[in-house]
Amino acid sequence: MPPEPSGATFDFEAHRSKAVEEYRGLHSLYTEFAEAIHQILESALTGRGIKVASIEARAKDLKSFGRKAAEPSPIDPNQPKYKNPLAEITDMAGVRAIALFLKTVDQIDLAVNDEFEVREKSDKRDILEQEDRLGYQSIHYLVTLKQNRTDLTEYRRFRGLIAELQVRTILQHAWAEIEHDIQYKSVETIPSSIRRRFISLAGLFEIADREFQTIQDEDERLRQSARLSVQEGRLEGVEITADALKAYLDRKLGSDGRTTTFSYEWTARMLRRMGFTNFHEIDECIRGHDDDRLSKILWGTRQGQLTRFEIMLLAGMGEGFIRGHNFSQFDWFVERSRAHMSKLGDSGVKIGSYQPSQTPSRSLTDDSQGQRPQDEG
Repeated sequence: MPPEPSGATFDFEAHRSKAVEEYRGLHSLYTEFAEAIHQILESALTGRGIKVASIEARAKDLKSFGRKAAEPSPIDPNQPKYKNPLAEITDMAGVRAIALFLKTVDQIDLAVNDEFEVREKSDKRDILEQEDRLGYQSIHYLVTLKQNRTDLTEYRRFRGLIAELQVRTILQHAWAEIEHDIQYKSVETIPSSIRRRFISLAGLFEIADREFQTIQDEDERLRQSARLSVQEGRLEGVEITADALKAYLDRKLGSDGRTTTFSYEWTARMLRRMGFTNFHEIDECIRGHDDDRLSKILWGTRQGQLTRFEIMLLAGMGEGFIRGHNFSQFDWFVERSRAHMSKLGDSGVKIGSYQPSQTPSRSLTDDSQGQRPQDEG
Protein backbone atom coordinates (compact mmCIF):
# COMPACT_ATOMS: atom_id res chain seq x y z
CA MET A 1 0.00 0.00 0.00
CA PRO A 2 1.21 3.57 -0.68
CA PRO A 3 2.29 5.49 2.43
CA GLU A 4 -0.11 7.85 4.20
CA PRO A 5 0.48 11.59 3.59
CA SER A 6 2.76 13.02 6.28
CA GLY A 7 0.65 16.10 7.01
CA ALA A 8 1.19 19.61 5.68
CA THR A 9 1.66 19.94 1.93
CA PHE A 10 5.30 20.43 0.99
CA ASP A 11 6.09 23.46 -1.22
CA PHE A 12 7.88 21.76 -4.10
CA GLU A 13 8.03 24.96 -6.15
CA ALA A 14 9.84 26.86 -3.42
CA HIS A 15 12.19 23.91 -2.96
CA ARG A 16 12.90 23.86 -6.70
CA SER A 17 13.47 27.62 -6.90
CA LYS A 18 15.86 27.64 -3.94
CA ALA A 19 17.84 24.71 -5.37
CA VAL A 20 18.13 26.36 -8.79
CA GLU A 21 19.36 29.63 -7.32
CA GLU A 22 21.99 27.82 -5.26
CA TYR A 23 23.09 25.82 -8.30
CA ARG A 24 23.17 28.89 -10.55
CA GLY A 25 26.27 30.18 -8.77
CA LEU A 26 28.00 26.81 -9.17
CA HIS A 27 27.05 26.01 -12.75
CA SER A 28 30.24 27.39 -14.30
CA LEU A 29 32.35 25.43 -11.77
CA TYR A 30 30.61 22.18 -12.71
CA THR A 31 31.04 23.01 -16.40
CA GLU A 32 34.80 23.34 -15.86
CA PHE A 33 34.80 20.18 -13.73
CA ALA A 34 33.07 18.15 -16.43
CA GLU A 35 35.58 19.39 -19.01
CA ALA A 36 38.46 18.47 -16.68
CA ILE A 37 37.10 14.91 -16.34
CA HIS A 38 36.74 14.83 -20.14
CA GLN A 39 40.33 15.89 -20.73
CA ILE A 40 41.79 13.51 -18.17
CA LEU A 41 39.84 10.56 -19.55
CA GLU A 42 40.63 11.43 -23.17
CA SER A 43 44.34 11.72 -22.39
CA ALA A 44 44.29 8.43 -20.48
CA LEU A 45 42.58 6.57 -23.33
CA THR A 46 44.88 8.07 -25.96
CA GLY A 47 47.93 7.10 -23.92
CA ARG A 48 46.67 3.52 -23.72
CA GLY A 49 45.87 3.37 -27.44
CA ILE A 50 42.15 2.97 -26.77
CA LYS A 51 39.95 4.31 -29.57
CA VAL A 52 36.44 5.56 -28.83
CA ALA A 53 33.70 7.05 -30.97
CA SER A 54 33.37 10.15 -28.80
CA ILE A 55 33.64 11.61 -25.33
CA GLU A 56 31.03 14.18 -24.31
CA ALA A 57 30.97 16.44 -21.28
CA ARG A 58 28.36 18.79 -19.88
CA ALA A 59 27.12 20.42 -16.70
CA LYS A 60 23.46 19.80 -15.92
CA ASP A 61 21.43 22.80 -17.06
CA LEU A 62 19.42 24.81 -14.56
CA LYS A 63 16.03 23.65 -15.80
CA SER A 64 16.93 19.96 -15.59
CA PHE A 65 18.46 20.45 -12.16
CA GLY A 66 15.34 22.19 -10.91
CA ARG A 67 13.11 19.46 -12.28
CA LYS A 68 15.20 16.79 -10.57
CA ALA A 69 15.35 18.74 -7.30
CA ALA A 70 11.53 18.85 -7.24
CA GLU A 71 11.03 15.11 -7.71
CA PRO A 72 8.84 13.63 -4.95
CA SER A 73 10.17 10.86 -2.76
CA PRO A 74 9.07 7.36 -3.81
CA ILE A 75 8.62 6.60 -0.10
CA ASP A 76 6.61 9.71 0.80
CA PRO A 77 5.24 11.59 -2.24
CA ASN A 78 4.62 14.64 -0.03
CA GLN A 79 8.36 15.01 0.59
CA PRO A 80 11.15 15.71 -1.92
CA LYS A 81 13.39 12.90 -3.04
CA TYR A 82 16.38 15.20 -2.56
CA LYS A 83 16.11 17.23 0.64
CA ASN A 84 19.53 18.77 -0.02
CA PRO A 85 19.78 18.78 -3.85
CA LEU A 86 23.30 20.22 -4.10
CA ALA A 87 24.66 17.47 -1.87
CA GLU A 88 22.47 14.59 -3.04
CA ILE A 89 22.19 15.04 -6.82
CA THR A 90 25.35 13.51 -8.28
CA ASP A 91 25.08 14.15 -12.02
CA MET A 92 25.58 17.91 -12.10
CA ALA A 93 28.79 17.20 -14.00
CA GLY A 94 28.33 14.47 -16.57
CA VAL A 95 30.74 12.77 -18.96
CA ARG A 96 29.85 10.08 -21.47
CA ALA A 97 32.31 7.86 -23.35
CA ILE A 98 30.92 6.09 -26.42
CA ALA A 99 32.92 2.96 -27.22
CA LEU A 100 33.13 1.24 -30.58
CA PHE A 101 33.20 -2.31 -29.22
CA LEU A 102 32.19 -4.24 -26.11
CA LYS A 103 35.80 -5.04 -25.28
CA THR A 104 36.58 -1.33 -25.27
CA VAL A 105 34.12 -0.86 -22.41
CA ASP A 106 36.31 -3.14 -20.26
CA GLN A 107 39.44 -1.25 -21.33
CA ILE A 108 37.82 2.06 -20.40
CA ASP A 109 36.89 0.58 -17.02
CA LEU A 110 40.58 -0.03 -16.24
CA ALA A 111 41.44 3.53 -17.25
CA VAL A 112 38.65 5.00 -15.12
CA ASN A 113 39.82 3.11 -12.05
CA ASP A 114 43.41 4.18 -12.63
CA GLU A 115 42.65 7.86 -13.17
CA PHE A 116 39.78 8.58 -10.77
CA GLU A 117 38.47 7.78 -7.33
CA VAL A 118 35.42 5.63 -8.07
CA ARG A 119 32.77 6.22 -5.44
CA GLU A 120 30.17 4.02 -7.05
CA LYS A 121 29.83 1.78 -10.12
CA SER A 122 26.54 0.42 -11.42
CA ASP A 123 25.62 -1.79 -14.36
CA LYS A 124 22.31 -0.47 -15.70
CA ARG A 125 21.53 -3.83 -17.28
CA ASP A 126 21.27 -5.43 -13.84
CA ILE A 127 19.12 -2.57 -12.56
CA LEU A 128 16.74 -2.79 -15.54
CA GLU A 129 16.32 -6.53 -15.03
CA GLN A 130 15.62 -6.09 -11.32
CA GLU A 131 13.05 -3.34 -11.96
CA ASP A 132 11.49 -5.15 -14.93
CA ARG A 133 12.04 -2.13 -17.19
CA LEU A 134 12.88 -1.70 -20.82
CA GLY A 135 16.27 -0.38 -21.71
CA TYR A 136 19.78 -1.23 -22.77
CA GLN A 137 22.84 -1.69 -20.67
CA SER A 138 25.56 0.83 -19.89
CA ILE A 139 28.01 1.32 -17.06
CA HIS A 140 27.63 4.32 -14.75
CA TYR A 141 30.32 5.59 -12.38
CA LEU A 142 30.34 8.28 -9.73
CA VAL A 143 33.88 9.63 -9.67
CA THR A 144 35.95 12.28 -7.98
CA LEU A 145 39.48 13.44 -8.69
CA LYS A 146 42.22 11.67 -6.76
CA GLN A 147 44.07 13.61 -4.11
CA ASN A 148 47.29 13.71 -6.17
CA ARG A 149 45.35 15.81 -8.69
CA THR A 150 43.43 18.03 -6.29
CA ASP A 151 46.73 18.89 -4.60
CA LEU A 152 47.67 20.61 -7.88
CA THR A 153 46.70 24.26 -8.26
CA GLU A 154 44.72 23.77 -11.49
CA TYR A 155 42.50 21.07 -9.94
CA ARG A 156 42.24 22.30 -6.36
CA ARG A 157 38.86 23.97 -6.91
CA PHE A 158 37.34 20.60 -7.90
CA ARG A 159 38.14 18.92 -4.59
CA GLY A 160 35.09 17.04 -3.30
CA LEU A 161 33.02 17.44 -6.49
CA ILE A 162 31.36 14.35 -7.92
CA ALA A 163 30.79 13.60 -11.60
CA GLU A 164 28.70 10.94 -13.27
CA LEU A 165 30.61 9.05 -15.95
CA GLN A 166 28.70 6.85 -18.40
CA VAL A 167 30.35 4.26 -20.63
CA ARG A 168 28.45 2.47 -23.37
CA THR A 169 28.86 1.21 -26.93
CA ILE A 170 27.50 3.00 -29.97
CA LEU A 171 24.57 0.59 -30.17
CA GLN A 172 23.84 0.96 -26.47
CA HIS A 173 23.90 4.72 -26.95
CA ALA A 174 21.54 4.50 -29.92
CA TRP A 175 19.05 2.52 -27.82
CA ALA A 176 19.34 4.97 -24.93
CA GLU A 177 18.66 7.93 -27.21
CA ILE A 178 15.64 6.25 -28.80
CA GLU A 179 14.38 5.20 -25.37
CA HIS A 180 13.62 8.81 -24.54
CA ASP A 181 10.74 8.62 -27.02
CA ILE A 182 9.38 5.30 -25.78
CA GLN A 183 6.25 5.85 -23.72
CA TYR A 184 6.12 2.42 -22.14
CA LYS A 185 8.90 2.11 -19.57
CA SER A 186 7.65 -0.92 -17.67
CA VAL A 187 7.39 -4.32 -19.34
CA GLU A 188 4.19 -5.07 -17.43
CA THR A 189 2.28 -2.15 -18.99
CA ILE A 190 3.22 -2.75 -22.61
CA PRO A 191 0.71 -4.40 -24.95
CA SER A 192 1.90 -7.94 -25.61
CA SER A 193 2.45 -7.43 -29.36
CA ILE A 194 4.64 -4.37 -28.75
CA ARG A 195 6.42 -6.06 -25.87
CA ARG A 196 7.47 -8.96 -28.11
CA ARG A 197 8.89 -6.53 -30.67
CA PHE A 198 10.79 -4.57 -28.01
CA ILE A 199 12.28 -7.75 -26.60
CA SER A 200 13.28 -8.95 -30.08
CA LEU A 201 14.85 -5.60 -30.89
CA ALA A 202 16.82 -5.54 -27.64
CA GLY A 203 18.09 -9.03 -28.47
CA LEU A 204 19.13 -7.91 -31.96
CA PHE A 205 21.06 -4.96 -30.52
CA GLU A 206 22.87 -7.25 -28.12
CA ILE A 207 23.67 -9.75 -30.86
CA ALA A 208 24.92 -6.94 -33.10
CA ASP A 209 27.25 -5.67 -30.36
CA ARG A 210 28.66 -9.16 -29.90
CA GLU A 211 29.06 -9.67 -33.65
CA PHE A 212 30.90 -6.37 -34.06
CA GLN A 213 33.27 -7.50 -31.32
CA THR A 214 33.73 -10.89 -32.99
CA ILE A 215 34.49 -9.18 -36.31
CA GLN A 216 37.07 -6.93 -34.66
CA ASP A 217 38.72 -9.93 -32.97
CA GLU A 218 38.81 -11.89 -36.23
CA ASP A 219 40.16 -8.90 -38.15
CA GLU A 220 42.99 -8.47 -35.65
CA ARG A 221 43.77 -12.19 -35.79
CA LEU A 222 43.96 -12.10 -39.59
CA ARG A 223 46.16 -8.99 -39.54
CA GLN A 224 48.61 -10.57 -37.12
CA SER A 225 48.64 -13.82 -39.09
CA ALA A 226 49.30 -11.94 -42.36
CA ARG A 227 52.12 -9.90 -40.83
CA LEU A 228 53.75 -13.04 -39.43
CA SER A 229 53.44 -14.85 -42.78
CA VAL A 230 55.03 -11.88 -44.57
CA GLN A 231 57.88 -11.73 -42.06
CA GLU A 232 58.52 -15.47 -42.52
CA GLY A 233 58.32 -15.23 -46.30
CA ARG A 234 55.17 -17.38 -46.60
CA LEU A 235 53.49 -15.19 -49.19
CA GLU A 236 51.15 -17.45 -51.17
CA GLY A 237 48.41 -17.50 -48.56
CA VAL A 238 48.52 -13.81 -47.70
CA GLU A 239 45.55 -11.92 -49.13
CA ILE A 240 46.21 -8.44 -50.48
CA THR A 241 45.00 -5.90 -47.93
CA ALA A 242 46.29 -2.47 -46.99
CA ASP A 243 47.72 -3.73 -43.71
CA ALA A 244 49.45 -6.71 -45.34
CA LEU A 245 50.77 -4.50 -48.15
CA LYS A 246 52.40 -2.18 -45.63
CA ALA A 247 54.00 -5.16 -43.85
CA TYR A 248 55.26 -6.55 -47.16
CA LEU A 249 56.67 -3.25 -48.44
CA ASP A 250 58.23 -2.36 -45.08
CA ARG A 251 60.09 -5.68 -45.20
CA LYS A 252 60.93 -5.45 -48.89
CA LEU A 253 61.70 -1.75 -49.37
CA GLY A 254 62.11 -0.36 -45.89
CA SER A 255 59.45 1.43 -43.85
CA ASP A 256 58.19 4.89 -44.76
CA GLY A 257 56.35 6.72 -42.00
CA ARG A 258 55.08 9.34 -44.44
CA THR A 259 52.79 6.89 -46.23
CA THR A 260 49.16 7.07 -45.14
CA THR A 261 46.71 4.24 -44.57
CA PHE A 262 44.62 5.64 -47.42
CA SER A 263 47.59 5.34 -49.80
CA TYR A 264 48.02 1.65 -48.92
CA GLU A 265 44.28 1.09 -49.38
CA TRP A 266 44.40 2.81 -52.78
CA THR A 267 47.34 0.69 -53.93
CA ALA A 268 45.92 -2.57 -52.55
CA ARG A 269 42.68 -2.05 -54.48
CA MET A 270 44.67 -1.33 -57.63
CA LEU A 271 46.68 -4.54 -57.22
CA ARG A 272 43.51 -6.60 -56.88
CA ARG A 273 42.05 -4.95 -59.97
CA MET A 274 45.21 -5.84 -61.85
CA GLY A 275 44.54 -9.48 -61.01
CA PHE A 276 46.99 -10.12 -58.17
CA THR A 277 45.60 -12.52 -55.59
CA ASN A 278 48.49 -12.85 -53.12
CA PHE A 279 51.93 -11.50 -52.32
CA HIS A 280 53.74 -14.42 -53.86
CA GLU A 281 52.60 -13.18 -57.28
CA ILE A 282 53.70 -9.64 -56.46
CA ASP A 283 57.06 -10.94 -55.29
CA GLU A 284 57.51 -12.85 -58.55
CA CYS A 285 56.57 -9.79 -60.58
CA ILE A 286 59.15 -7.45 -59.07
CA ARG A 287 61.87 -10.03 -58.44
CA GLY A 288 65.28 -9.00 -59.70
CA HIS A 289 64.52 -5.27 -59.79
CA ASP A 290 66.44 -2.89 -57.55
CA ASP A 291 64.04 -0.21 -56.31
CA ASP A 292 66.81 2.30 -55.56
CA ARG A 293 68.40 1.91 -58.98
CA LEU A 294 65.08 2.24 -60.83
CA SER A 295 64.14 5.29 -58.77
CA LYS A 296 67.43 7.05 -59.49
CA ILE A 297 67.21 6.28 -63.23
CA LEU A 298 63.79 7.95 -63.49
CA TRP A 299 63.92 10.61 -60.81
CA GLY A 300 67.57 11.03 -59.89
CA THR A 301 66.80 10.43 -56.21
CA ARG A 302 65.33 7.78 -53.93
CA GLN A 303 61.56 8.25 -54.08
CA GLY A 304 58.95 7.27 -51.48
CA GLN A 305 58.08 3.66 -50.79
CA LEU A 306 54.94 3.39 -52.93
CA THR A 307 56.48 5.33 -55.83
CA ARG A 308 59.44 2.94 -55.90
CA PHE A 309 57.03 0.01 -55.71
CA GLU A 310 55.06 1.25 -58.72
CA ILE A 311 58.28 1.67 -60.72
CA MET A 312 59.15 -1.95 -59.93
CA LEU A 313 55.69 -3.05 -61.07
CA LEU A 314 56.13 -1.09 -64.29
CA ALA A 315 59.49 -2.79 -64.91
CA GLY A 316 58.02 -6.19 -64.12
CA MET A 317 54.75 -5.90 -66.08
CA GLY A 318 55.45 -3.39 -68.85
CA GLU A 319 52.32 -2.59 -70.84
CA GLY A 320 50.29 -4.79 -68.50
CA PHE A 321 50.96 -2.35 -65.67
CA ILE A 322 49.73 0.56 -67.79
CA ARG A 323 46.57 -1.28 -68.85
CA GLY A 324 45.78 -2.38 -65.30
CA HIS A 325 46.52 0.90 -63.57
CA ASN A 326 43.74 3.09 -62.21
CA PHE A 327 44.92 5.90 -64.50
CA SER A 328 45.02 3.86 -67.71
CA GLN A 329 42.26 6.00 -69.24
CA PHE A 330 44.38 9.15 -69.01
CA ASP A 331 46.67 9.95 -71.94
CA TRP A 332 49.16 11.77 -69.74
CA PHE A 333 49.64 8.65 -67.61
CA VAL A 334 50.08 6.33 -70.59
CA GLU A 335 52.57 8.67 -72.24
CA ARG A 336 54.55 9.18 -69.06
CA SER A 337 54.65 5.45 -68.26
CA ARG A 338 55.88 4.57 -71.75
CA ALA A 339 58.52 7.28 -71.52
CA HIS A 340 59.61 5.75 -68.23
CA MET A 341 59.83 2.28 -69.79
CA SER A 342 61.93 3.68 -72.61
CA LYS A 343 64.27 5.43 -70.18
CA LEU A 344 64.62 2.27 -68.09
CA GLY A 345 65.33 0.21 -71.20
CA ASP A 346 67.98 2.67 -72.35
CA SER A 347 69.67 2.20 -68.97
CA GLY A 348 69.83 -1.56 -69.36
CA VAL A 349 66.73 -2.52 -67.40
CA LYS A 350 64.88 -5.46 -68.95
CA ILE A 351 61.14 -4.69 -69.04
CA GLY A 352 59.06 -7.77 -68.20
CA SER A 353 55.56 -8.85 -69.13
CA TYR A 354 54.38 -10.52 -65.95
CA GLN A 355 50.68 -11.36 -65.81
CA PRO A 356 48.85 -12.11 -62.53
CA SER A 357 46.81 -15.30 -62.30
CA GLN A 358 43.41 -13.57 -62.29
CA THR A 359 41.82 -11.62 -65.13
CA PRO A 360 42.23 -7.91 -64.27
CA SER A 361 39.07 -6.15 -63.14
CA ARG A 362 38.35 -2.89 -64.90
CA SER A 363 35.57 -1.69 -62.62
CA LEU A 364 36.53 1.76 -61.44
CA THR A 365 35.63 3.50 -58.21
CA ASP A 366 35.75 7.19 -57.43
CA ASP A 367 39.27 7.03 -56.06
CA SER A 368 40.55 5.39 -59.27
CA GLN A 369 39.39 8.22 -61.49
CA GLY A 370 42.18 10.67 -60.97
CA GLN A 371 41.99 11.04 -57.20
CA ARG A 372 45.31 9.47 -56.44
CA PRO A 373 46.67 9.82 -52.90
CA GLN A 374 49.40 12.38 -52.54
CA ASP A 375 52.85 11.08 -53.41
CA GLU A 376 54.83 10.62 -50.23
CA GLY A 377 58.17 10.90 -51.79
